[in-house]
Amino acid sequence: MRSAKIEGQNAHLKRVAFIGNYLPRQCGLATFTTDLCENFAAQFPQTESFVLAINDIPGGYDYPPRVRYAIEADHLSSYRQAAEFLNLSGLDLVCLQHEYGIFGGEDGSHIVTLLSELNCPIVTTLHTVLRQPTANQYRILKEILRLSDRVIVMSKTAKQFLQEVYNAPPEKIELIHHGIPEVAFVDPNFYKDQFGVSGKIVLLTFGLLSRNKGIENVIQALPRVLRRHPNLVYLVVGVTHPNVLRHEGERYRNYLQQLAQELGVQEHVLFFNQFVDLPKLIQFIGAADIYITPYLNREQVVSGTLAYTLGAGKAILSTPYYYAEELLANGRGLVVPFNDPSAIEEKIIWLLEHESERHAMRKRAYLYGQEMIWRKVVRRYAEVFERTLARRLVEPQTHALPSIKLKRELDTLPEIRLDHLQRMTDDTGLLQHAIYTVPNYHYGYTTDDNARGLLLTVLLEELNGEMSAEVERLASRYLAFLTYAYHPKTHRFRNELSYQRQWLEDNGSDDCYGRAIWSLGSVYRRSNNEALKQSSLHLLQLALPAAQTIESPRANAYLLLGLEEYLQAQPGDRLAQSLFQSKAEGLLRLYQQNNSDEWEWFEEVLAYDNAVLSRGLLIAGASLQNDEMIQAALRSLRWLAEVQRAEQGHFAPVGNMGFYRRGGPKARFDQQPLEAYAMVGACLDAYRVTQDAFWYSEARRAFEWFLGNNDLNLPLVDCSTGGCRDGLQPSRVNQNQGAESTLSYLLALVEMHRVAQALEQSKAALHLTQYNNGQRSRR
Repeated sequence: MRSAKIEGQNAHLKRVAFIGNYLPRQCGLATFTTDLCENFAAQFPQTESFVLAINDIPGGYDYPPRVRYAIEADHLSSYRQAAEFLNLSGLDLVCLQHEYGIFGGEDGSHIVTLLSELNCPIVTTLHTVLRQPTANQYRILKEILRLSDRVIVMSKTAKQFLQEVYNAPPEKIELIHHGIPEVAFVDPNFYKDQFGVSGKIVLLTFGLLSRNKGIENVIQALPRVLRRHPNLVYLVVGVTHPNVLRHEGERYRNYLQQLAQELGVQEHVLFFNQFVDLPKLIQFIGAADIYITPYLNREQVVSGTLAYTLGAGKAILSTPYYYAEELLANGRGLVVPFNDPSAIEEKIIWLLEHESERHAMRKRAYLYGQEMIWRKVVRRYAEVFERTLARRLVEPQTHALPSIKLKRELDTLPEIRLDHLQRMTDDTGLLQHAIYTVPNYHYGYTTDDNARGLLLTVLLEELNGEMSAEVERLASRYLAFLTYAYHPKTHRFRNELSYQRQWLEDNGSDDCYGRAIWSLGSVYRRSNNEALKQSSLHLLQLALPAAQTIESPRANAYLLLGLEEYLQAQPGDRLAQSLFQSKAEGLLRLYQQNNSDEWEWFEEVLAYDNAVLSRGLLIAGASLQNDEMIQAALRSLRWLAEVQRAEQGHFAPVGNMGFYRRGGPKARFDQQPLEAYAMVGACLDAYRVTQDAFWYSEARRAFEWFLGNNDLNLPLVDCSTGGCRDGLQPSRVNQNQGAESTLSYLLALVEMHRVAQALEQSKAALHLTQYNNGQRSRR
């Protein structure tokens, strides 16, 4: 079995929620939602699916486990609570089953509140599309259309009404048949004995009883039919609709029974007052020679009972409501006028007395119905879900963010807070993942994250002019972790450590090695803490020989950043000099081999931590005074900035669900904090090297992504704790605050503060110079 997969993207539909009525509630919509959800779950078991059911009675129903949440239909607060529940459930998509009468508020208006507060894609199945709605019904459906990414209808007529009456864009509408069970084409006599009608001609109507069913017209037609076919019975199967039962009891059923008595046909009209399950329903349908839907409402654009019987290959007689006209076209059934017992009588007799035509009609109906079986219908639903999610990947739906609040947050840099970082750090080191803000012990620690953490601590020390006790404690933890990660046999660093302090590998990745060298070189050059400096130098010298084996372009970029730091303090180290020169030349060569006018990059793909490639080459070029390296780095970084700029002007990094391969589509999501930090760091270094204000603006643009100037207008950071959420998804923020994300934000924030501090210092120096010059001139 497979999961629903996004075409053209490296992603899977992982969690889907369905909203609607659900069995054991007795109504057609409950049956449809149950069949849809259960068949979807069976066909796509790797996609978790669950239901939010609508309760219309106190205490609700005894739902199966699939129903995870119950909404109280008449309580608006219940819809808001349900929206919050869904937003916190990590959903990929919500599928709503809409019918005006099942939700609270005037014409079911409460559901609009729930939809408006959701932050994931919405696909709505419309079970009613009115040609002549009231003003309020029109307003509600228009709002549902606006809030839904896609709408599904089950008839061409419904699609036509949506376009003509509600001005719905055609590309937003999907036509998918009403699902039906897959049944064999059988002789009706096979089932008749189960209902005591063996040897008889069986007419059938089933469904919830209400006055708009028009069953009285069939009963009125029976006397004349029985004169020619006295061995005929009419089965009326189904309980009275619960809403009708609450308001008028069994008045309609009693009226039908009394009418049958008055016409003398009571022995030929059999009422089965029961809500039958699917196996029993298939038996009732199987026993029918002719199925009749004598409904009185022309506006009906779907009928589950009609779909079921067509798919079973029944001879069907119906009034001309919209769905029947469409489904029974091309000889798949017969249509009679509304409220016309004489026409019903005439067509019943014709069908019974033209056996070959009746069987040909049955065959046409059965073959047409094969496209409506649930197995095929849920595949179509999955395709729509996939396309909807894929569209969100490239066309995100932004969230309203008060412009005044956003401007205020972007005008000043947030305060540097380490609360969440401390929460994620224990006696061993920095934990890798979190569930929301709670450290997740299951995934243990990585050298990658502890190296980033060590780099942060030395930048904080430099920014503040001293290392606080809080930062020193963190630095010692992270450096101790790197020391423990060092493998003396390979001169490299192991990466993944379980919470039980067991290494999960003998050799870490090239990237892990490069990040460790970067952090160690930075501590040695920048820290005033002698213990940290000497420990870092010792570890760096032990590990440095392995640098010659590193091949990953990103790892070599990290190495260049670390070696440049180290060589600033130890310029005479010939091994470091040689490595620095060769790694810089290798990175330049990679750029020259791959770049073109349309693709100014080092590789055939933009993957992760992209800007560090430009940054490493830039720093190397500046250190070696190699203008060719500097210009190559700046060209590639400028190209990357353009690639990662949205049409609206904000930063939109390449997503990790497919990345961006030359000549292929650019993944829009998931957007990672690492990319924003990489861009901030690279652009600020470009600003330092060139003094071109363009690069400061680009750094600022990338940093503002953290604060909410992004595709969704949603902030990723909690400025009160310094925690950062794990990424921007097509419709929401990943609420987990892991180590990589938090460090990416904090490193970007510290880098921005360092530049702001340098600008303030240069302004102060300028003012002092101007003051001194003025004093001299006055003398």
